[in-house]
Amino acid sequence: MDMVMKLGSSSAVVIFTKSSCCISHSIETLIRSFGANPTVYELDTHPNGKQMEKALMELGCHPSVPAIFIGKELVGGANEIMSLNVRGKLKQLLIRANAIWV
Repeated sequence: MDMVMKLGSSSAVVIFTKSSCCISHSIETLIRSFGANPTVYELDTHPNGKQMEKALMELGCHPSVPAIFIGKELVGGANEIMSLNVRGKLKQLLIRANAIWV
């Protein structure tokens, strides 16, 4: 779990994903559409991917991907990101995390 938290706080936006997950790709595309450049870890290709996936599940991510950290905090998965976007709050969260500038 420490490794996931450390990686999650290593950049303004971090996405844990799997290369075959279309929802993860959609979330990454959404975040990039605001001008952010997220750090992406594909768990199915990462040497410690299985351990990282287990840690994400222990942190409450069900399913384990996508798991998104913004501003060094675990925001959640696709549902949380889409909800923030629909309510117009995702952009403000990205600004506060210094992931984008206006």
